[in-house]
Amino acid sequence: MSVTAVVMFLAIVGLTLVITWWASKRTSTASDFYTAGGGLKGWQNGLAISGDYLSAASFLGIAGSIALTGFDGFFFSIGYLVAYLVVLYIVAEPLRNLGKFTLADMINARFDAKKVRGTAALSTIVIVLFYMIAQLVGAGALIQLLLGIDYWIAVLLVGFMMTIYVLFGGMTATSWVQIIKACLLMLGTVIISFLVLAKFNFNILTMFSEMTTATDAGEAYLNPGLKYTNGIDTISMLIALVLGTAGLPHILMRFFTVKDAQTARSSVIWATWIVGLFYVLTIFLGFGAAAFVGKETIVAANPAGNMAAPLLAEALGGDILFSFVCAVAFATILAVVAGLVLSGASALSHDIYGEIIKKGKISPKEQVVAARVGSIIIAVVSILLALGAQTLNVAFLVSLAFCIAASSNLPVIIYTIYWKRFNTAGAITAMLTGLISALILVAVSPNVWNPEAGKAIFVGDPLIMLTNPAIISVPLGFIGGWLGTILSKETNEAKYREVEVKAQTGISVQDVSH
Repeated sequence: MSVTAVVMFLAIVGLTLVITWWASKRTSTASDFYTAGGGLKGWQNGLAISGDYLSAASFLGIAGSIALTGFDGFFFSIGYLVAYLVVLYIVAEPLRNLGKFTLADMINARFDAKKVRGTAALSTIVIVLFYMIAQLVGAGALIQLLLGIDYWIAVLLVGFMMTIYVLFGGMTATSWVQIIKACLLMLGTVIISFLVLAKFNFNILTMFSEMTTATDAGEAYLNPGLKYTNGIDTISMLIALVLGTAGLPHILMRFFTVKDAQTARSSVIWATWIVGLFYVLTIFLGFGAAAFVGKETIVAANPAGNMAAPLLAEALGGDILFSFVCAVAFATILAVVAGLVLSGASALSHDIYGEIIKKGKISPKEQVVAARVGSIIIAVVSILLALGAQTLNVAFLVSLAFCIAASSNLPVIIYTIYWKRFNTAGAITAMLTGLISALILVAVSPNVWNPEAGKAIFVGDPLIMLTNPAIISVPLGFIGGWLGTILSKETNEAKYREVEVKAQTGISVQDVSH
């Protein structure tokens, strides 16, 4: 156990606890807890979105994927980045104009029905749990390497920390932890990329040329097909990544932390530039790890390759850079899991308890108590699930969360905003069809079943060969919404006209009448 690593680790923990203490003084209402009172500026929320989005899957998972599989690992970076165009042009402004705290609030602006809210909350909780497992697996592997403690202790430690942030600081603490973490992560990534480029005499062409002989794969390392030999499977994964962001509850929730739709749009633009720069730099992280750490060392540290970036930092910058990168990666995970806990808790406490069970008749004090109880429930369930998922690659786990988000949430968001005929039956059918089909297809996929022991969760032959079933489940979600609508006699086109105006302008009928 390195003294430098422990000092930096404790410094990060100390800084985040100070932020939480400061934020707790400003968190007294449900609005403060869920959305930081809607008071973040565009650049602040843009940095926070980046901090939320650049998760363990990005920093640890993608660097490992590129190091082990070359070009195929970069597919994740491409998909994650292009996804922000969908968010910017289709979702951000209407969502901010129609919603209050959660995705279910936005959908209920058009369909004031408990069934719709309950289904949206269920979808949110499932996505949050998948994403949370990925972060906690990454955290466990990281702290195991950093402090030399057992995986299960590391997962419990991160779980405890994230619960503290959310319980006491709510969205304000979560947002500022994410902002600081985004800045630190970019700093660490730029330093490592600079050191990698220096090894190749600051010549990118030289780097690409030398990578053709740096690994056992030879020239195939720089070409697609090293990992993803099935073109349809690759397209399916990219569909999940590109469309999934627009349905991720913890990203959508961030648009309620700003005052209006214009600021929400500004947030996405800031986030796109920051995220874009980071994903370009993942090439240097992956190539550097492959060339200067080596496949055997990476796999020995973690079979899924999740420790490639910290090991590269150690190889190029010694103990100090290694400790800094591990501490930043830890902050990365803490920031993301805090956001996930908050979005899961909002679905559980605001949507299910406050709006469905209590029928909206809940005092501000009760709302905050319910939110804190919901946070504890989400955290405990996530920790228990993560303890059994140690061997899974975090980038894969996140891609499954993206698949469910794209299949379940995106169809209902687009139909709610843009389709006049859409109704309650269609909303419920769209979400359930997308959610259930994605879960079933994942359950019979090669990630769960493999003839070789140790390659997947169970030994056996998969029923489908798609590692990510988005190419099937996303269309099914849209078809389910369409069929549910046309087979139902219900219509609410008058309500749609009101929603259409509010989605695009932020002005409601009540505003005009007053």
